[in-house]
Amino acid sequence: DTAGGGALPGRAGRPEMSPCGPGRYFCTAGRGLEPFLAREVRARLGATEVDCVSGKVFFSAAAGPGELRKLRSGERLFLLLKKHSPLTVSGNKGKMLHEIKSLVIEEPKYWLDIISIWRNLHGHEGKKGDVTRENPLALKRKSEEETNTASKRQKTEEEREVMSEECQVEAGKKCVVPERISDQESRTESNTSSEDPSKDSRENHTANEQLSFRVSCRCSGAIAKILTSQEIGRAVGIALMKQCGWRADLRDPDLEVFVHLNDIHSVVGIPLFRFPLANREYIKTAGLRSTVAWAMASLAEIHAGAFVLDPMCGLGTILLEAAKEWPEACYWGADISDSQLEGADVNIRTAGLMNKIELLKASAKALPLPSESFDTVISDVPFGKKFKIRNDAQFLPDILQEMERVIRVGGTVVLLLSQDLRKCMDSLTTCAGSDSSEAIADGTSETATVKAPSVDGNPSAVADGVGESFCSSRQMRFGSLVPDGVYGVSLGKTEAFIYKYRKISATRNR
Repeated sequence: DTAGGGALPGRAGRPEMSPCGPGRYFCTAGRGLEPFLAREVRARLGATEVDCVSGKVFFSAAAGPGELRKLRSGERLFLLLKKHSPLTVSGNKGKMLHEIKSLVIEEPKYWLDIISIWRNLHGHEGKKGDVTRENPLALKRKSEEETNTASKRQKTEEEREVMSEECQVEAGKKCVVPERISDQESRTESNTSSEDPSKDSRENHTANEQLSFRVSCRCSGAIAKILTSQEIGRAVGIALMKQCGWRADLRDPDLEVFVHLNDIHSVVGIPLFRFPLANREYIKTAGLRSTVAWAMASLAEIHAGAFVLDPMCGLGTILLEAAKEWPEACYWGADISDSQLEGADVNIRTAGLMNKIELLKASAKALPLPSESFDTVISDVPFGKKFKIRNDAQFLPDILQEMERVIRVGGTVVLLLSQDLRKCMDSLTTCAGSDSSEAIADGTSETATVKAPSVDGNPSAVADGVGESFCSSRQMRFGSLVPDGVYGVSLGKTEAFIYKYRKISATRNR
């Protein structure tokens, strides 16, 4: 696998099965995490027909909601309705809207099958069949909407929360993104809700199958120059009402229909869960993006009885993700900041991991820990944005020296670095004369022999003025740490790199 690392914990007994057999799904992922997600669905769900594209992983799996919810490297999970080649773009809006409606609503029997799978997957949330029953609260809400549309629109704008497909936000921000509803969308709901649901309904519609729904549309590329997301959403919404007899409800629908049109593909799906998988209920205060933290831990080859250290733990997100997934290891976190340690302690208590994770106040440049006492070191090296670092160039080799000292021979070091710190790291590796093969994670399996780690097969540039100052005084200083992989990932607006190293020999006395 391109995102090779520690094995996921084995599942006791047979995997939880979907009542309707294998289903076809897709899960969104942050840029660079697609290979991690592909590996995870294979290992955790026994998935087949796995297909990676930018920002998404498609797969088939016979798994129930409990197993599907355990995915840790994905953002949002969808039942796949349609996956087609990109639509032909023309100057005729009407023709294009007709093609989009045909794409979404064609094959009514297939829609029935997918909705049946969706209902069975949601059976655990209430009595089976409850989703087909008219909800008294929904009927009351419908009456209120008809009599007070303006008030409904204003309240909806204040309260509606929509999950962002790409959920790539900087550390500390939640994935749930408030999305303002335009007047056009509000009019869409008002207009379509007033239509007779039974009018022009097809043979597959029966009175007790009425569902409430909303359409979430994302379009980019050539099609976005011709049609807006609102125009597409409105057309699809009206088509579904006529075909299925459903009613529009932007605020609290039974289901959401997701449409994504771009230059690569046309995708239609139904989200399985209301909130993104990346929203961890056991994290009180978010730090590093949980999906990136999990990906880092998955590379660290954590095993039962291993000692794992994060010398700059911050709010402890990496330790939390690792301890939840690999609970048989022992975890230690250090940080120089009292406020960060306090936040980490709250998170650890919220997650119920007080017996798994130990915290101590210490500088990453002078750890009060014995040499060669840890099997794994994992850390998000501060980028200097949230926490000011006076001398980045000096900071990195100093902490790397301590990591090299405390880790055992054969152990792994996994670091998250900014673009600038990556250049500094490459210069240090080049100075050390490390010539080793590395895994390159770009969605394909490749191996390259280079003097410094690279991403996508291109050796990284050494920062001007950084590196030369270390070569004379620090030659071979980190010779025991050998590069074992570089993975480019996105933290919203910030690009970052996961570096993996392995210690191949005892640290020299200094």
